[in-house]
Parts: sequence; C-alpha cells; structure tokens
Amino acid sequence: MSGVNEIRSTFLDYFARNGHEAVASSPLVPRNDPTLMFTNAGMVQFKNVFTGIEKRPYSRAATSQKCVRAGGKHNDLDNVGYTARHHTFFEMLGNFSFGDYFKDRAIELAWNLITKDFGLPASKLLVTVFSEDDEAHRLWKKIAGLPDDRIIRIPTSDNFWRMGDTGPCGPCSEIFYDHGEHIWGGPPGSPDEDGDRFIEIWNLVFMQFEELAGGERVNLPRPSIDTGMGLERIATVLQNKHNNYDIDLFQALIRASVEAIGVPAEGPALASHRVIADHLRASSFLVADGVLPSNEGRGYVLRRIMRRAMRHISLLGAKEPTMWKLVPALVREMGAAYPELVRAEALISETLRLEETSFRRTLERGLALLDAETLKLGDGQVFSGDVAFTLYDTYGFPLDLTQDALRARNISVDLEGYQAAMQQQKAKARAAWAGSGDAATETVWFGLREQVGATEFLGYETETAEGVALALVKDGKPVDRLAEGEKGYLILNQTPFYGESGGQQGDTGIVQANGLKVAVTDTQKKLGDLFVHAVTVEEGTLKVQEPLELVVDHARRSAIRANHSATHLLHEALRLTLGDHVAQKGSLVAQDRLRFDFSHPKPISDEEIKEIEDLANAVVLDNSEVTTHLMSVDDAIASGARALFGEKYGDEVRVVSMGQRQPGSNKAWSVELCGGTHVRRTGDIGLIRIVSNGAVAAGVRRIEAMTADAARRHLVNESRLLQGLADVLRTPVPEAGDRLATLVEENRKLERELTEARKKLAMGGGGGDSEIRTVGKTRLLAKAVTGIELKDLKALADEGKKQVGSGVVAIVATSEDGRAGLVVGVTADLTGSFNAVDLVRKGSEALGGKGGGGRPDMAQAGGPDGSKAQAALDAIAAALAEA
Repeated sequence: MSGVNEIRSTFLDYFARNGHEAVASSPLVPRNDPTLMFTNAGMVQFKNVFTGIEKRPYSRAATSQKCVRAGGKHNDLDNVGYTARHHTFFEMLGNFSFGDYFKDRAIELAWNLITKDFGLPASKLLVTVFSEDDEAHRLWKKIAGLPDDRIIRIPTSDNFWRMGDTGPCGPCSEIFYDHGEHIWGGPPGSPDEDGDRFIEIWNLVFMQFEELAGGERVNLPRPSIDTGMGLERIATVLQNKHNNYDIDLFQALIRASVEAIGVPAEGPALASHRVIADHLRASSFLVADGVLPSNEGRGYVLRRIMRRAMRHISLLGAKEPTMWKLVPALVREMGAAYPELVRAEALISETLRLEETSFRRTLERGLALLDAETLKLGDGQVFSGDVAFTLYDTYGFPLDLTQDALRARNISVDLEGYQAAMQQQKAKARAAWAGSGDAATETVWFGLREQVGATEFLGYETETAEGVALALVKDGKPVDRLAEGEKGYLILNQTPFYGESGGQQGDTGIVQANGLKVAVTDTQKKLGDLFVHAVTVEEGTLKVQEPLELVVDHARRSAIRANHSATHLLHEALRLTLGDHVAQKGSLVAQDRLRFDFSHPKPISDEEIKEIEDLANAVVLDNSEVTTHLMSVDDAIASGARALFGEKYGDEVRVVSMGQRQPGSNKAWSVELCGGTHVRRTGDIGLIRIVSNGAVAAGVRRIEAMTADAARRHLVNESRLLQGLADVLRTPVPEAGDRLATLVEENRKLERELTEARKKLAMGGGGGDSEIRTVGKTRLLAKAVTGIELKDLKALADEGKKQVGSGVVAIVATSEDGRAGLVVGVTADLTGSFNAVDLVRKGSEALGGKGGGGRPDMAQAGGPDGSKAQAALDAIAAALAEA
C-alpha cells in the first residue's frame, strides 16, 4: 500500500470495520459555521453535533475532509511550494466519537491502524500529551507499550484544543514520526523542535470539558473524540519520502505541469511546479464547491490562489493560458474519491482559462506601468501609493501583486497613500450616487456596502446555511436590533437566499437562532452584490453580529427554479416555431407562473402554441442534465449563448445549457447567459403548459405559462370544467365541442328571429301615438317602443321610411333602466328641406340629453329620461311644423 487513493480508502475501510459511519466530505464553503471562510478541519461539519444542536443517526464517524487554509489566521499561501509540508488545499483524515468511546478506544484504534494496517514501526513513533493529562499518559504506556521518554508532556496550548473562548475543549495527544538522524531537528518540546526530523502525523483531541465564561471548566456529560491526520503527511511517510511534493499524487500533477509548459522540474523551476500543482488542487476544488473568482471574500482568496499559480506559469515561460490544461490530470488522480470534480470539470477548466486569459492582460499592462514608474526608484525606496491604487483601480493589478513584483528590488509601497487614494475614490462614488435621481432614496445601501462588503451568495449549491447579521435597517436607517413584531431589512455576510434579478423573484424563508424566529418575506439585490433581506421578527430580538441559521423556503424555490428553466426552453421553442427574430423583451419568474415577453409582429395561432408546447416538453421528457459554465461575455456570445433582456453582465458570466439538439449530440438545445437558479435536470420541470398569450405593445407578445404541480393542477381544473360542461350538454367529452357549437349557432338563429319578430311587432301596431300623420306638408311616422335594443333602432327607421314613402320617421326606444334612445330618419327626397341631425337634437333635449349625431338622412341620440318619449316625438313634430 503506497498510493494516496489506497491510503485514503484503507483509512475509511478500517474505521468502517470498527463501527464508524464513513461520511462524505462536506463542501469547502462551511454551511454551519459562518465565522469560517473555508472548511479547515475535519470537525467543521460536525460542530453542531458536538455542541448538541444537531443529531445524527450515528455516534461514530470517519471522513476524508477537503480543507483549505489560504485566508485569515490559517494562511499558508506564501509558504506553499517552498517548504516540505505547506499546502493551500489538503485532505484531513479523521475519526469521531459523539459521546461514544473516549481516550482508551481512540488511542487503541489509532495505534492499531498506524502500526498494523499501515505497518509503521513502533520504534519510529513517539507521542505528546498535555502535561496535566495523566490518564492519556497512562493509556499510551498500557496500549502502545511506549516508554516514558517517548511520551512527552507538553504544558502549552499546543496540546490543549478549544472550539472557541467558551464551549467544548480538551487535551490533545499528537503522534509524531521520526524521519531519522540524518535530518536535523529535535523531538517536540525540545530546543530543536522546529527541525524536520520529527513530524506530526496525527492529532487526537479528547473533547472532555466545557469552558464557561470566566475560565471555569466543567466536565462534559458525554466526552467525545475528534482526530485529524493529514493525508499528504501520512502518504509521505508510507511512501518513504520526506517532502509532501514527492508523493505519487503531486508527482502526477507536476509531470502534467512539466509536459504542458515544457520546463523540467529542476532547480528554481521546481518550486514553481510545486506551486502550480498545489494551487491547481485548491482552485479546482473551490470552483467545484461553488466559489468563483471575484474581488470580494472567498472569491478574492480563490483569485489570489489562481493568480499566484498563473504567475509561476508565466515565470516558467508559458506564452498562453496553461493551468486549465492540467485539470484532466487532477480529475484522473482524485475524481474517483471526489465525484464533484468530474461533474464540474468543464466549469473548472473554463474558469481557469478565463481567469488566466484575463490575468495575462492584467500582468502585461500592470508590469509595463510598474516598470515605467520604478525607473527612477532605487533600492530600498518607496513606490507611490497613488500609482499603486491606479494600477488596482484602472488596470486590475491587485496591491499584493504590486508588492510581490517590487519585493525583489527591495522597494516597498506607500500603504498610507494607497489607502488615502482608495478613500478618495469611495467619496467620489458616494457623491455621484447621492445625486443620481431616484437612487438617492437608497443611499443607505451604498454606505452599508462600503461598511460590510459584498454578500457571498451560496444559493447555487445549498438552500440552508449559517450567516452572521452584519447590518439591520429600519425606516431607512441602520439600527442595532429589531424587536419582536418589527419589520426591517437584514444584511448577512453570506446567504443562500436569491436576490431578485433577471426577472426571477427573490427567495423567502426563515432566519432563526435560539429563541429567535424571523420570517424573510423577500430578498433584493442592491448595488449588484449586496443582498438585502426583508424581514419580520416573529419571536425574540434580532441583533447585529448575531450568528443565524438560514433556511430558504424549499417548495417555493423549487417551483421558481422549474419556472425559470422553463423560460429558457420556451424561448428556444418560440424561435424554432416563429423565427429567429424572436428575442426576449422581459420576463417574470414567480412561484406559481412564468411570464415571457418577446418580439413578434402578429398574433400566435393555436397550432403554433401547440407546437411551442410540444417542443419545450420534449426537452423536459428527455430529462437531460442542466449544466452551468463560466465564460467571458464575448466567448459566451460567440458560442451561441443568448443574452437575456434586462440583465447586466460583468466580464465573467454564467452560461446555462439544457437539452440536446439531437440524440447523442454535444450541442445543447438551449444555451443562455443567466445568473438565476435552475433545476438539476430538465425532467424536474415536470410539465410546461401555456395558459395565455396576447399582445402587450406594438410588436411585442406575451405568453404566460405554468410548470410542475401548478401546471398539473391547472390541467386537472380544466379537465373537470370540461367534464362538467359535457355533463350539462349530456354528451361525451370528445363531442362536447361540436355539440356546444351547434347549440350556440341555434341560439344565434333564435335571437335573430326574435329580433325580427320584435321589429315587426313594433312597427305593425296601431294607436294614436304611432299613426303616420301629416305635419304641415310633411308626412311623419312617430313611434315610442319598448323591448327593442338600441342597436336595432336604425333598422326600424329604415323600415319606417319604406312605410312613409316620403317623409320623416322618429322612433324612441325605452330600455329597462329607464333610459331612452332616439333615431330620426329623413327620406332622400326631403334631405334638402330637413336635416335628421337637427331634428334628433330637438328630441334629445326633451329626453334630458345633449346633442346627437349622424348624417342628414339618419341621426341618433339618447337621453336619461325615457318617460319623456312622447315629449321627444312632439318636439320633433313641432320642429317640422315650424319649417
């Protein structure tokens, strides 16, 4: 046994045989400890188990945990590549007992693994114990048979572990390996302990006490075990090496680096190849766990790691981006143990290629300006802080890169001048923001963004996490707490809640802690990267700097994800059906529906809607994987990705791909630039149902659709309505449409017949108020009718003209609500003598109306008082008499 993969599996198998649950490594971004930038130890994922907050179905566990130490107090970045055992990324083998076994069993398990399964000679091993831990000293003598001189008591905190200022703590026992007298160094606790002869390979933590405020320690009711053994270190020992970079894993990566760059790993180049190999691991695993390079937080640390490796690639003489070409070698070595590397291989490669391409431009511009500005500087002088800031602000050349480039010439940077320039730039930006119209009402977010920095979004990978409350806002002003019943806004250092953008609504959910429950009713993004959570405190008091558990509403997020992915499929289906002119003009992605606006000059037919639905649902049924890649905007557009309306893009973009253009094809069916959250596979959408379509503006159409359970419920309701209709019609469902059409046509025919009958009845009755009479020299047919719709009055007037021959017709119809309609017709031979418009206005005045209109031969008016029908007719007769 010598290979790293075999050592890892041997460790996990050994503890599985001894009653331990082999637990997968947790992500490098801690979900349960917002105080950590990265997971840096095996116990991080079990922190809440040790404190009793969380319960697991097992009391013993073993892991090989991914760890990164490259920021904060655990920052080994500058040493990596130049020492034998410093790494940014490493694997921590560990076994854990949650109130099950304690010191005796932990020591026995460790000793048997190392001396029997791993086969290390006992003569090469020694251990340390905390000076006051007599029990551990006794157990090592009893179980391992070690003499007193190889059980070293250490009185310092090196052998006493604490989770924090308060909480679980306990003594440690470290196991050391002696690499031999030919290497300088002494045992732990000696004056020469910093040498490389005795190397710690395993640390056993006996979690025995709880430390209270004030320093008092009490015994834990259920003492626990937490151990950590660096895989790289034990592999070095088992492979008879002294430098971690000589083990099989690193040698494979270094060989790949040598082949790609063409420079042997010898002399000064050896350190560069080691840096590249180490940083390749850290960068790849961080990207696989959802971290992307940026200028803030975890993304900034990742960018520093990437660019440090890329600078060494440049120093070795590579003329083009190279680091991304090494990813397949890493996947071959570690992909079997960590399948997330395999899943994210394309994303990792693209991220590295994009970053190195950008970095090379930065390096060229920055170094040119740096050389020009340092020509006049001598050894030991100070570089201008203003120029250093210009390098950063204008050319993207970070301060630490400037310092690193100048270090060889013993030139330092004026840090005070750099910070002054930074503050001056922020002041200008704040002034510009405050004067930007409506945006001035939200200046509070600008100040908070400066104060707390960007919010790290974890929501692509998880819907639960922990975060720290960095700021609270109420009534437009920062506050330090929100009491029960109060509403306000919460800003966290990291969040799984998606902030509304790109048409996708913001997440809702719960924020909680002991005695605290806060409802998140909306999440918005301010200034591009500040996530603002609208909250209502339901129980307790929410305070600044309080650690919180964050839980996104899973059902709502799932429904939104399905709807968002459906918009991508519908977009492509619209283009395939209607033409390449289709472009998105807006969208809404909500929990219950999606809305999609797009360019199209005419209505969409039912057949086209059917084709659009069929195309999109065919991709849903394929259940293909939805993949995400990181690209430059130019590369993304060149690859065929579609930019979405209203979305603002930076230099780097997420490209979401769905479906296959043809079976077995590598070409995706839909490729779009999108920062939203999406389903894992297209089948998760369930079903796409278009429920409406119409126009919203000239040349812009809108469809609304539902997916998943909402679509299912919609179809069930439609089916029930159809069945109910069929039951009323007393016909089978398939025949209901024809039967209804027949009934509608029959109804229309009856309505026409009824209208004609009413007209005949109205025009054929006798009575003093309806006879044709002569007024002056003009024949007048004047009638007041009921039961006639106002729209039919002109038809009655035309009938009246036929009856009168030559003359005037005046008809008033009274409606059920008491209003009246009036029509006046003048036969063609009399339009030179009488104007129908003038006559109808006379009648309208009697009805309480104003005006009227039409032609000289036919005019219409109305009025509110139908009881004055006869008065209106009399007014028209009087006008004729006066003529």
